[in-house]
Amino acid sequence: MKGLFDGRNPRAVVFDCDGLLMDTEPCWSVAETELFSRRGLPFGPDEKALVIGKSLPAAADAMAEAFGEPGGGAEIADELLRLVTEVVTAKAEAMPGARELVELTAAAVPVAVASNSPRALLEAALARGGLAEMFPVKLAADEVAAPKPDPEMYLTACALLSVEPADALAFEDSMTGLRSARAAGVPVIGVPTLKHQDFPADVVVDSLRDEELLAWVRGWSQR
Repeated sequence: MKGLFDGRNPRAVVFDCDGLLMDTEPCWSVAETELFSRRGLPFGPDEKALVIGKSLPAAADAMAEAFGEPGGGAEIADELLRLVTEVVTAKAEAMPGARELVELTAAAVPVAVASNSPRALLEAALARGGLAEMFPVKLAADEVAAPKPDPEMYLTACALLSVEPADALAFEDSMTGLRSARAAGVPVIGVPTLKHQDFPADVVVDSLRDEELLAWVRGWSQR
């Protein structure tokens, strides 16, 4: 990318999963729409913005508030996880260019995936997309004390990759993930799911197939 990080290449890369590598957001939307529908409520862009990118407990708590069900977060989380796992296992697909980008990246530097999904759902999504074997390091929301937007997930991923956060690079599609990486001190390339949203990443691209992005990554192994 032109002028990115003064021409320095990252020493490791951490990828988000949902909405970034795997097109699971439609799966989440199907499950979320069903939960809202069961309570006689509509589910549109405003409701989606309440939950996108959040960990399962945080999304469930937001739903509990929207539903007027105080204290119901745990039950809603269980209901949502059952629904979304069924849809992801049956229908989720890799995002365009995801496999190529991960392969190029992993050929040059260590890689990890850090997801706000629970481990079981992360594994289901990666397996469905044929990505599971590409990541020696996988980190899920139920394996840290505080998931995104807290910096712990990125700090932990960087530690597992033996790299300082400033020398790593994150790929994120949501504001929640962007805040997590930024708080950890990791530079971010954004591929925002919500295209209308201002997304203050270091670089923003429309897709993982961006030609300038791919050319930059191909050059890492040549330096």
